[in-house]
Amino acid sequence: MLSAKGRKSCCVGLGAIMIGLIITGCGSTKTMVQEKAVPVKAIKVIQQDVTRSNEYAGQVQGKNEVKIQARVSGNIVEKMVSGGDVVKKGQPLFRIDSIQYESALLSAQAQLVQAEANWENSRIDTERYQNLLNAAAISEQRLTTQKATERQNEAVAASYRALVKKAQDDVNSTLVVSPVDGRIDVNDVSVGTYVQAGSTTLVTMGALDSVFVQFNMSENEYLSLRQVSQNHIANSGWGDDVMITLSNGAVYPIKGKVTQADRGLSNNSGTLTLKASFANPDGILIPGMFARIKIPGIPEKNAILVPQRAVQQILDKSLVTIVNAENIAEPRSVILGEKVGSYYLVKEGLTANDTVVVEGLTKVQEGMALDVTIVTPDELELSINS
Repeated sequence: MLSAKGRKSCCVGLGAIMIGLIITGCGSTKTMVQEKAVPVKAIKVIQQDVTRSNEYAGQVQGKNEVKIQARVSGNIVEKMVSGGDVVKKGQPLFRIDSIQYESALLSAQAQLVQAEANWENSRIDTERYQNLLNAAAISEQRLTTQKATERQNEAVAASYRALVKKAQDDVNSTLVVSPVDGRIDVNDVSVGTYVQAGSTTLVTMGALDSVFVQFNMSENEYLSLRQVSQNHIANSGWGDDVMITLSNGAVYPIKGKVTQADRGLSNNSGTLTLKASFANPDGILIPGMFARIKIPGIPEKNAILVPQRAVQQILDKSLVTIVNAENIAEPRSVILGEKVGSYYLVKEGLTANDTVVVEGLTKVQEGMALDVTIVTPDELELSINS
C-alpha cells in the first residue's frame, strides 16, 4: 500500500497527465478548425475581344421645330385646333380677322382697273400719234412725249398690280396653316387675342416621325472616337449604331445615327455638341425627355475581364481574391478599366489563367483553404452587354 505521501504524488502525476491531454486535445481542435476549407464560388477570368461603349446624358429635341407667327396683325377670330393636337402640313390652325385686308384688296383692285385703263388709252394714243407722224401731221417730239406717257402709265399699272398681290397675300395670310406635319404644343393663343405680325407666336410645333437627341462629349472622348474612322466626324462610321435608354430604364428599340456635330468646342464647358437622329414612328420620344446615349467605341482585342462582384474596393485599391493552385486564398491588387456589362476591364494584375472568387468573399481571408465550386457566367447571369 502507498503511503499518504505516495498517494499525493500519484494524484499530482495523474492531474498533470490529464492537463496535458486536455491541452493536446484543444490544440488538435484548433488545427482542425484552421484546416477546414471555406466554401466559395469562383469563376475563370475571361479573355475575349470587346467593344467599349461610351455613354452620355442627352435630351430629346423635336425636328423641324418652328414657332408659328402671324404674317398679318389682327384679332384671332377662329381657332381650328386644340393644344397637343397632331396636325398635317397645310392644315388650318387659326383665322385672323380679315375685314380690313379684304377692304384693302378691293381698293387695290379698283385702282388697278383705273391704272390699266389709263395705260390702255395711252397705248392707243401712241399708235394714233405714230400714224400722224407718218403722215407728217405732228412733230416727232410729240410722239416721243406720248411714248413716255404710255410707259409712265404702264409703270403705274404695274405698281397697282403689286399692291393687289400684296393685298391678296394679306387676305390669304389671315388663315394660318401648319407648315409641317407634327404636334402643336399646349401653349397656343386664344380666340380674341390680338397678334402682331412677325412678333406674336401663335403656337410652337415640331415633327414627330423623327427626333434628335442632343448630347455633349469631351475633347478627349472625341479624339478617342475619331480613331475608329479617319473620315470627318459627320461621315464616320462610329456614330451609326447609337442606342438610347429612357429615364425609366427602358431601351429604345430603334437605333439612331449621329447626323450633326458642332463646328467647335464650347468656350464655357470645352465639350462638343452633337445630335443623333432617331426614327419615332410610334411617337414614344417627346421633346424634353431625358435619354442616356450609348455609342460603340474602340474595339479592344484579347481584353481581360473580371466580374464586378469579384472586386473589392479598399481605400484607393481594387482587390480580387485569387484561388491559387493549392486552393488557397490569395489577394491580388488590380488596376481596373471601364465597365463592360457585368464586368470590369482589367488593365493590370490578372491573366486569362487566373480564377477569382465571386461568392463567399466576406468569409475569406488571406491564406485560407478554399472549397471551390467553379461556376459559369450564365449561372451568375453575367453579360458582356450592359
